[in-house]
Amino acid sequence: MISRRLAVFAVFAAAVLGGCATPQMLNRFSADTGYRLTPGLLYDRTLNLALDVYQPEQASGAPVVVFFHGGRWSEGDKNQYKFVGQALASRGFVAVIPDFRQYPAVRFPAFVEDAARAVRWARNAARAYGGDPAQLFVMGHSSGAHIAALLALNEDYLKAVGGSRTWLRGMIGLAGAYDFMPITAPDLRDIFGPVEKFALSQPIYYVDGQNPPLLLIHGRDDKVVPVKNTENLARAVAKAGGPVETVIYESLSHAMVIGSLASYLRGRADVLDNIEDFIQRTVKTPQAVRRPVEIQATPLIIEDTRDLRTQELPPSPAGPIEDSGADPARPVPVAP
Repeated sequence: MISRRLAVFAVFAAAVLGGCATPQMLNRFSADTGYRLTPGLLYDRTLNLALDVYQPEQASGAPVVVFFHGGRWSEGDKNQYKFVGQALASRGFVAVIPDFRQYPAVRFPAFVEDAARAVRWARNAARAYGGDPAQLFVMGHSSGAHIAALLALNEDYLKAVGGSRTWLRGMIGLAGAYDFMPITAPDLRDIFGPVEKFALSQPIYYVDGQNPPLLLIHGRDDKVVPVKNTENLARAVAKAGGPVETVIYESLSHAMVIGSLASYLRGRADVLDNIEDFIQRTVKTPQAVRRPVEIQATPLIIEDTRDLRTQELPPSPAGPIEDSGADPARPVPVAP
């Protein structure tokens, strides 16, 4: 039995190092115990949108994390992210992972509006799954982090479903797209167009210093979403007086920022540890007295992770998500 497990793990390790690991493979090598999965719960019956809940064993009054997957706003589904649900549940958090409409079926801002409805569902249903609705966080990777950031920075989305940013205790972004103008890739221009509305898609344009605490995690080895997205947003939020923390890994790729949450990859980066620490500190801090904290990332055990790829946010034929590198101090856009 032990030799078989070693052989299976050797295959997994080879896939990781060879760049062949997929979300499905990460799921396969994540634990199946320590949580209760309730799949396929409808949060929008009209649109037939569902979500999965990962409930820690004997959870009571636990923080709730709503996670939005990446995939360039056009790929992926909740079933690929069991490894994220397991990771969060292993730290005592109730994880809610929704599906949402994607391009080309819809365009911006439909997927953010779906996300707001998922947050409303999570807040209303939290106690039924051992969660505390007053300890609600949003989290996302890549394009999913873009969605989470808009919920935290632009209150209009939660207001539209009867809420406000006071619903959120915090937001966690992994390799997020927050400041990616100019938009030149054909698919992105179609997703976020017309041109006069491009600015409305940029989380950085909504910075006002009134946001819930943000934890922004990124790797400098990210070839898909440039790290300047995180650096620019963090600088703008701090300048406005809002609470923000950053963790920048020198040798972490776009895929490994999320991949390191999988059970057998957690030794490669302490991303999950930083997420847990942020949530635990935030829920213990009164909402009116929140202060930003700078975190230094623990050095990686593996220096080079650039070859690991998943199905997360693949580059378009026109290249990666754009990053202007411009000064983030910009006026808030006015909707046409």
